[in-house]
Amino acid sequence: MKLKNIFLFFFLFSFLVLMNASRLNAQAAPAAFRSPVTLTVGGMASVFQVDYVPAKIGGIGGYVDLNLFHGVGVEAEGRWQRFHEPYGISQDNYLIGPRVQVLHLWKVRPYVKALGGFSNMNFGPGIGTGRFTTIAFGGGVDLRLTRKISIRPVDAEYQWWPDFLGSHLNPYGLSAGVSYRIF
Repeated sequence: MKLKNIFLFFFLFSFLVLMNASRLNAQAAPAAFRSPVTLTVGGMASVFQVDYVPAKIGGIGGYVDLNLFHGVGVEAEGRWQRFHEPYGISQDNYLIGPRVQVLHLWKVRPYVKALGGFSNMNFGPGIGTGRFTTIAFGGGVDLRLTRKISIRPVDAEYQWWPDFLGSHLNPYGLSAGVSYRIF
């Protein structure tokens, strides 16, 4: 008799647990949501075609990306191109503007950007310097290595200086860098 009661109890208990199993998924709602706002800072190395003379200059720079809403945000960058200065020419860029992530493929995040600001140019020893309005269009790829660290294997940029000594100037170049996500 006792074995029959134990079997009946086990059967009823199992039946009640299985009947209520469909209710167990109600606990799957997340307790909190991650904010879409992120702040990333990075450094880069660049090579640009000057367009003032047929020569390339190199330099270093930094950038800050503030992602405001699921891939849409603001990028600010500063670039100091003072390595390999042919004819003593150097350019410094200070730009800010919108940045949009166009896809999200695994750890690869391609983006496009449109930046505006100004550039300082040194024309060579004893020739002079100038500050010029700069508009830049570009894009690139961020490759996420860890939760906090990403590399930027390529960032292409085409600049337009609309008021360059009565004409215009169109420097263009490539950059590569590494970044750290603060939050």
